[in-house]
Amino acid sequence: MLRTLLIKNMVCNRCNLTVSQLLKTEGIEIHSIELGKVVVVENENNDYNKLEKALNELGFELIQDSEDAIVEQIKIELIKEVEKGETDVILSEVAKKMGKNYAYLSKMFSKSEGITLEKYLIHLKIEKVKEYIQLQQLNFSQIAYSLNYKNSSHLAKQFKSVTGMSMSDYKNLHEAERKSIDQIV
Repeated sequence: MLRTLLIKNMVCNRCNLTVSQLLKTEGIEIHSIELGKVVVVENENNDYNKLEKALNELGFELIQDSEDAIVEQIKIELIKEVEKGETDVILSEVAKKMGKNYAYLSKMFSKSEGITLEKYLIHLKIEKVKEYIQLQQLNFSQIAYSLNYKNSSHLAKQFKSVTGMSMSDYKNLHEAERKSIDQIV
């Protein structure tokens, strides 16, 4: 028999690896693993209370509530889109992909996270901009183009609005101020 575990803050491949290693350490057999979701082989020796504590120590959380699960699924879908370079994400398409009504998802997300879906997506994109700036492989215009902004001034205004500094000021920082994806909001 299989059991699905939904895990909050499991948003990257390193998270998958960390959770996978933890489950192996706990003696829990994995059937499949993907961002935010692990299917395990049910076994009478599986200690889910111990697993939950261990996950919490690593910054993860078992999701019990169905609304929390949906919000986490939204985050994962948006993160996947931004990581693929699909930054002109149409939020209604994400809702359709999830088989849900956009208005319902938007309201639920805002209630849960205290930020709109649109602003969350902007924050994801700004973290991607920070990554590009740190890599120093693209100039600001190229970054704007790669993230589907109409022009670099629109990106510059959005960047300053979110971070409180210009992209040039950010580039000149000695220590970059980036957030991990699971810490956005």
